[in-house]
Amino acid sequence: MSTPYPFTAIVGQDDLRLGLLLNAVSPAVGGVLVRGEKGTAKSTAVRALAALMPEVPVVPGCRFSCDPGSPDPACPDGPHAEAAGVTRPARTVELPVGASEDRLVGALDIERALSEGVKAFEPGLLADAHRGILYVDEVNLLHDHLVDLLLDAAAMGASYVEREGVSVRHAARFLLVGTMNPEEGELRPQLLDRFGLTVEVSASRDTDERVEVVRRRLAYDDDPEGFAARWAGEEGALRERIAAARVLLPRVVLSDGVLRQIAATCAAFEVDGMRADIVMARTATALAAWAGREEVTADDVRQAALLALPHRRRRNPFDAPGLDEDKLDQTLDEAGPQEDGSDDDDPDPGPDGGGDGGGGGGVPPQADGDRTPPSGSQSEDTSSPAPGSAPDTPGRPAGGEQQPVAAAEPFRTKMLSVPGLGEGAAGRRSRARTEHGRTTGAVRPQGALTKLHLAATVQAAAPHQRARGRSGRGLVVRRDDLRQATREGREGNLVLFVVDASGSMAARQRMSAVKGAVLSLLLDAYQRRDKVGLVTFRGKEADVALPPTSSVDAAAARLESLPTGGRTPLAAGLLKAHDVLRVERLRDPSRRPLLVVVTDGRATGGPEPVALAGRAGRLHRSEGTASVVVDCESGYVRLGLAGELARELGGTAVTLDELRADSIAGLVKDVTAAGRAA
Repeated sequence: MSTPYPFTAIVGQDDLRLGLLLNAVSPAVGGVLVRGEKGTAKSTAVRALAALMPEVPVVPGCRFSCDPGSPDPACPDGPHAEAAGVTRPARTVELPVGASEDRLVGALDIERALSEGVKAFEPGLLADAHRGILYVDEVNLLHDHLVDLLLDAAAMGASYVEREGVSVRHAARFLLVGTMNPEEGELRPQLLDRFGLTVEVSASRDTDERVEVVRRRLAYDDDPEGFAARWAGEEGALRERIAAARVLLPRVVLSDGVLRQIAATCAAFEVDGMRADIVMARTATALAAWAGREEVTADDVRQAALLALPHRRRRNPFDAPGLDEDKLDQTLDEAGPQEDGSDDDDPDPGPDGGGDGGGGGGVPPQADGDRTPPSGSQSEDTSSPAPGSAPDTPGRPAGGEQQPVAAAEPFRTKMLSVPGLGEGAAGRRSRARTEHGRTTGAVRPQGALTKLHLAATVQAAAPHQRARGRSGRGLVVRRDDLRQATREGREGNLVLFVVDASGSMAARQRMSAVKGAVLSLLLDAYQRRDKVGLVTFRGKEADVALPPTSSVDAAAARLESLPTGGRTPLAAGLLKAHDVLRVERLRDPSRRPLLVVVTDGRATGGPEPVALAGRAGRLHRSEGTASVVVDCESGYVRLGLAGELARELGGTAVTLDELRADSIAGLVKDVTAAGRAA
């Protein structure tokens, strides 16, 4: 086993270290989600935490790590007789993004269960992580069905494996730690709320600190054991401090005044449910114990709010988690002295009260002077100029670039789906063969059996019972009798937006409505777990504004800053989209694309621009690309060019009004596949 990088040797990243240490002191805090750019020691810190955790007493030979003091009565390896326990180091179990369901929850031998009535169960990662750390790197890329299993286990403290009426249950209480790069997509709100704390990390911009990071990393790579030995003293001292804080934790007093501050803070930031209040209370208590105090202070509450609330506050769909610290200070100031002034060491902390982050001591807090402002305030400084704030100059050259226009309010859209039956990544858009969903048939398993079709298996085995000498009650089942259930669910698609940003779209009110429609479709893609890409065209060429990615909020940011003006190279936009889809088919052939062209259908520039756009559309149609054209033409006189383009693409045209889910235009519009229109 390789020597882990010492926790105390990590340079900077105070919030990250504090969040992990608080969970080591009080696992009831509920874990931590680490958000940040790549290369910021996220994984290094998490893997180093296990060495600081106290050893775990377990029942000898139990695969589910039962506590000898109170063994699980339903343990599959039980019942356990009274015996002296043994201790082992705390485990850090890593859940790979591409893990199967059986690897996570365990596998049940269906053949033995049917023929012998024996629950032959092989534990999964949830059993290994019981009473330890479950670490999920790139947790935002985890498949939906694995997320659902994690949610169930985290909520109930147990894992259930059920296959055709045969079930196994075992305890699964673990410290959930996840890391993610927000550029690769956000996390589902249900799982996001399961993390007790969240911290944002970024690379330091201080030259001396960056030099020290490189120096220590090179020293570790040259001699891991020697480097760890040089930090053994600091590691031991930190381990002892964690143990002391755990002993002190039950004696920490959480006064009514402090509880009122916690409740007032959660109410002020409009968090959903009561989990935030409970997590804040546990975090503030852990902060006090970490500082060696037996009473929670207002500074502890402030620090707890900065860790527990950013990912729980109500925000717009594409806003990153964040917290307005001025509002936080005002709320604490108003709630504290009115009820119990003795809870505050400073009767008038002012707007900077608690700003030094002492709230728990040991590790400096979040309020560094050079920190990036909370992302929750993005809406205040990224808004585009209001309509009419930059009127068109009469002498502006034809085709000149105009300033970006703010998007109109997003709305709920009709569902656009790819026809046919796919086999792509799990999602919520188009029909597909999936591991979960309704059962549609049965086939012989090609590998390990994961979803038994019981009726088909019994039907295959029944004619052979006499020849196999069946004499007892059990059914004589052979491997050849087993049948795998085929299931149909939903998949996520690659939604590639091709947006017309030319001068014909540049009227402010019109472009605002167009951006609002695209933003609405992006929100729909986020909810349906799609990948998205953005191609824009104007002037003389088309650009890939955003290559296909899972980060829908990145697409929304690029859309917000999209300038307009110039000619309309519609063919260039379609051909650029064709290049993007060609590359993506090689990278991810199972993910089916959906082309969404947002235009009024006009084409200008170059010889025969309309005919060239038609040929580009037919190129997409020949390759079977599902498409929809969002017709942005307005006014009393309509040329119907967007409808002509949709016919060339072999797709469907919808107007901006028809795109709304609450429109009276009719039923949900499925995209017509290439060739079906013919």
